[in-house]
Amino acid sequence: MDDIRFAVLGTGGIGRRTLEVSQHKDGLTAVAACDRNGVAIDHSGLDVDELLEATEGNIASGPADDPDMAADGGTATAETADGVKQHGEEAGIVASSQGEPTETPIDDIIAESDAIDAVLLALPNLEHDFIPRVAERFAEADYEGVMIDVLKRSRVIGMLDDREDLLKESGITFVCGAGATPGFLTGAAALAAQSFVEVEEVEIWWGVGLKSGYEDNRGTVREDIAHLDGYDIETAREMSEEEIEALIDEHDGVLEFHDMEHADDVLLERAGICDAEDVHVGGVLDVRSDEKPTTTTVSVTGTTFDGETGMNTFELDDVTSMEANVNGPALGYLKAGVRNNRAGHYGVFGPADLMPGF
Repeated sequence: MDDIRFAVLGTGGIGRRTLEVSQHKDGLTAVAACDRNGVAIDHSGLDVDELLEATEGNIASGPADDPDMAADGGTATAETADGVKQHGEEAGIVASSQGEPTETPIDDIIAESDAIDAVLLALPNLEHDFIPRVAERFAEADYEGVMIDVLKRSRVIGMLDDREDLLKESGITFVCGAGATPGFLTGAAALAAQSFVEVEEVEIWWGVGLKSGYEDNRGTVREDIAHLDGYDIETAREMSEEEIEALIDEHDGVLEFHDMEHADDVLLERAGICDAEDVHVGGVLDVRSDEKPTTTTVSVTGTTFDGETGMNTFELDDVTSMEANVNGPALGYLKAGVRNNRAGHYGVFGPADLMPGF
């Protein structure tokens, strides 16, 4: 496969780690990145080390004001971003020598998209239709290429499916839910299901330790909070950093989730593995320790062709980090998306439809 030129929308924790991990993957060149305040574009390849060093602990993030105005859901500046650790003169990419300030970061990437093979959306989807609307903007600009996201919520898949005709007409291959869960673990469940003629239940239980990465992953933590009892995406979006810190203190740094609205369910259903209602996702997030609070496991229970009930289990090693399990698969699915796009396969695909490329 020829070299793949890709862009990253959003340079919080997921976006930064994507850029970092891409340096260890053959055939990938990061040529563009943006956040709500700025954009960096170099078609010969970004200086990823400089960009990461300049933005370390200096993330342009905060409660969203207007998701149409910026790359990761708002218009916060260095002065208005609430409680975010910052070291540069301005927040985010503009602290890099490669960065340029802009009020239209997504549009700036779209303007250069003819020279970009794939776009990875590392954006907290703090409005249900935010990522689908971003995809629509690329399609309306006649982008021909691959789009990858690591979104989590089930209802967003339907919003992407509603736009599939538009994406196909443009020549876009959109791979949705292509991180860890949904993503890597969704694909593992699809493989584990092959032993059975009928799948009765899929249980995904994840563990993440995030102490060293908490500053860079506040958007992801905010999105996870929306899955707690008594919270939803609207209330999580409006929470201040102080309110989030108070919630974390209340739980001694450990948040436990049950029956999450996670896109694994609809992605496994659309792949014909099982009904969405038979998929259950939960997990434990510890923002005060880098050690995983529990082992990440996928269990698939089903009936074999000879009438036996069995369970296949896939388990991740506890030493693999969240970054490794999210960003490695995301880039693997990006490679698979490019392969399919170049073969003329357009539309919306899930992680159970494709095998990621190494």
